[in-house]
This record gives sequence, structure tokens and C-alpha cells, in this order.
Amino acid sequence: MFEPIAVQQRAAPLPPRIPREAITSLLVMAAIWQLLSYVAPAIGIPQLAFPDFTKIGRSLLHITLADVGLTLLRVLVALVVSFVLGIAFAVMFYLSKTADRYLTPIVRLLMAVPVISWILFAILWFRSVEFRILFVLVITCAPIFLVDALDSMHSTSKELRDMMKSFRPTGWQFFTKLMLPASMPSVITSWKINLSLAIRVVTIAELVGAVTGIGHQLAVAQELFSVADVFAWTLVLVIALFVFEALLSRFETHVLRWRQ
Repeated sequence: MFEPIAVQQRAAPLPPRIPREAITSLLVMAAIWQLLSYVAPAIGIPQLAFPDFTKIGRSLLHITLADVGLTLLRVLVALVVSFVLGIAFAVMFYLSKTADRYLTPIVRLLMAVPVISWILFAILWFRSVEFRILFVLVITCAPIFLVDALDSMHSTSKELRDMMKSFRPTGWQFFTKLMLPASMPSVITSWKINLSLAIRVVTIAELVGAVTGIGHQLAVAQELFSVADVFAWTLVLVIALFVFEALLSRFETHVLRWRQ
């Protein structure tokens, strides 16, 4: 009678644990930084280049949550739009060999364009700062969703596809019941890649023209020669990325529990 409860307790997901090696590496890096903050003038490096953690802590206290929230909102909105467009075009390319042959080279070309070029194009093409940032993020992230999803669809077992077609499914059923679930591991990998990519790209996009967000605050810190502020805002971005990746890992564990 008590066995199902025990099984549920064993099956309950545990909170993610930080490896001991990772904690050790971070502590070593922090110790080296703190040491450099003391010895920098003696080795010819300006004192402001390596502020100690007391100054960094004071900068963290002045972090504006509105800027953090706005930057993260821009990232999430852009990733959702990129995901929808990437999956839609992947399905179209899978269904139409002609579209695949003619448009895939264009997608590869878009992926080869540097981010800074897209930022300059956005400044020249669009007036709205928000649309510029959205454009740069989507044009950078959507092709990754598209390519990964399309490759996963093409690599789906022919036996599975033939078996599914033997039941005479509708097109919607074929994709929702087979192709999209089969592509889920690749899609989640794309989300992991695009999360870190979007976090980096959004700050660059905000550096040019935006008056809000973490990128703008980094530009202000650079103008004030405040390395402590730069470190503090960068630390916020890194923590946000780790939180998003932890949530995505929990989602991956839940969705792909059939692999365990």
C-alpha cells in the first residue's frame, strides 16, 4: 500500500546541483581577481582595471531591475518569434523540395553575416529602436531553429514515417504526432544555443541607439570608465542565463523523460 508513495518520492525531480568542480573553479577565479585588485598598480596596471569585490558589490546594489527586466523581455519575445518562424519554415522546407533547394542557400547566407552587420543594417533600415533589437535577434536566432529542426525531420527514421502514413493521418496529425516529437531533442538544443547567443547579441544591439536595458547601462559604465559597473551588469546577465538554462533543463527532463 505504501509502495506507490515511495515510487513517487523516488521519481520526484531533484533540484539541480552545482558540481563541486565548478564551485572550485569559480572560487579560484574570484581569488585571482581579488589578488589582481591588490597587485595591479605594482605590475603597471591601473587600479580601476580590477576593482575589488567591495566596489563590485556596491555596483550590484545600484542595479536597476527595470533595465534587467526589459532586456530579458526583449530576449524572450525575440526567441519566441524566432522559434515560431524557424519551425514554420522548417515544415515548409520539409514539405516542399523546391523551397528547400532555393531558400536553404539564402538561410545559410543569412547565418554567415556577422551580427555587427545586422545591427548596422537595422540602424539604417528601421526607425524604431525596439524593432531594431527584435530584428537583429530574430535574424540571428531563427535560422538556427530552422536548420536544426529541418535536419531532425530529415533524419527521422523512414520506417517510422512509413508506419505513421499507413494509418492515413492528416498532415497536422503527421507533424504533431511524429515529426515534432521526433525533433524535440534538436529543438531543445537549439533553445540552449539561442539562449546564450541572444543574451550576447541583445547587449550589443542595445549598445547602439537604445536608452534602456543592460546594453545601454554597459555603454554608460564604459563612458564613466567604471569597470565595477561593467562587472556587475555582466554578472547579472550571466546569472540570468544560468537561471534560464536551469529552467530549460528541467523542461527537457520532463519532456524527454521517455529517454531515461
